[in-house]
This record gives sequence, structure tokens and C-alpha cells, in this order.
Amino acid sequence: MKFDIKTVPHHRQRYDTCGDYYVGRTGNLHIVVSDMGNRQHELLIALHELVEATLCLNRNISIDAIDRFDFAWKPHDGITEPGDDPLCPYYKEHQFATAIERAMAQQLNVDWQAYNAAVEALDYEPDRPHDTPQVAE
Repeated sequence: MKFDIKTVPHHRQRYDTCGDYYVGRTGNLHIVVSDMGNRQHELLIALHELVEATLCLNRNISIDAIDRFDFAWKPHDGITEPGDDPLCPYYKEHQFATAIERAMAQQLNVDWQAYNAAVEALDYEPDRPHDTPQVAE
């Protein structure tokens, strides 16, 4: 399996998320990170997605199940992202990926609160709903 990590304008994500992943036609893992104008922030997002996707694939949590949950999910009860919802099919994997992301942020001297504020400040206005960025395989 090959891994492809690509940074795109935030509005090009398939839904309102700063990091996404999917498996392409030939079985390669594609990670799509929103352009944040900050390489360290983008690296942290990519690392999170790589860890989460790897665990999900290893534990047979299908990309289709992840996508169905993510696309249907709406913020509620103070939960602002799908992976933090205990009903999420990849909840444990997301929590572990966040722990790795936080540890890396500490090593990079990235202020976690400022980083999260930058992520929250991303404004999502898609060109077309569910528009998967074109990634060469």
C-alpha cells in the first residue's frame, strides 16, 4: 500500500473537516489535509489521519462505515467533531490518534489551544458536496 498526503484548500474537503482519508481505486491510502498556512499544523493533521486510518484499517473498520457516520453526523451536546462522539465507529482510534497528535504538538512546541483555534476558524464552503479531491494513484 502506498500513502499519499495532499494539502488542499479547506473548501475542497469532502465535508467540513480539516483532515480526511480514503482508499483509492488501487488500494492506496489518500490523506487530504486542509491548507492552514502553517506546515506544523498541517503535519499534525496528517499525522492524526495516518494514525487513525491505519488503526481503522487494521481493525477492519471500513472506510464506508466511517464515511456514512461522518457525512450524517451533526454537532451535539458540546461535541464538535464526529470522532469525539462515543457512538462513532472509530471513536477509540480517533482518541488514540489525538493523543499522538498532542504528543507531537508538544515536541514541536505548538500551542495546542492556538492550533485548535486555527482549526475551528476554517470556513467550509464546498464547491460541490462530497467532492473528493483528485489524487493520482
